Amino acid sequence: MSDLLDVPVTTLQGEPATLRELTGGRPALVVNVASRCGLTPQYAALEALQEEYGSRGFTVVGVPCNQFMGQEPGTAEEIEEFCSATYGVTFPMTEKVEVNGEGAHPLFQRLTATPDLDGAAGDVQWNFEKWVLDGTGEVVARFRPQTVPDAPEVRAAIESVLPG
Repeated sequence: MSDLLDVPVTTLQGEPATLRELTGGRPALVVNVASRCGLTPQYAALEALQEEYGSRGFTVVGVPCNQFMGQEPGTAEEIEEFCSATYGVTFPMTEKVEVNGEGAHPLFQRLTATPDLDGAAGDVQWNFEKWVLDGTGEVVARFRPQTVPDAPEVRAAIESVLPG
């Protein structure tokens, strides 16, 4: 699955990129995010992970999505302002995309094929679903939305893919 890193994405600022460019080919936590969700406070833990593990060759990648009860209605500028002002987000973010259905972004068509800890693959359940990728783009773990970013099992998955 290493070509997952070569999937084209567009940054929140509208620049074309690949997942490899956003992560620098480093291990990553890819998360579908939303600004007006009951789980939105997870942004604080995501930024804390970025701050804690960034210097060790890791990055969080946020992917806004408005498919769940319209909880990410903003423009790219509004999303960026909210994340920066409210949570001090420094990690890279993509443009708003669909994660489920016929219009699902190719990145999520691939990510949703990965089973979670209970062995269930398929559609993203809600905002703040998480995937841990190693530096080659292999998905090593998938966590459902209710699993907080700094849960022991998420930390263990991140630690398992960090360089040396």
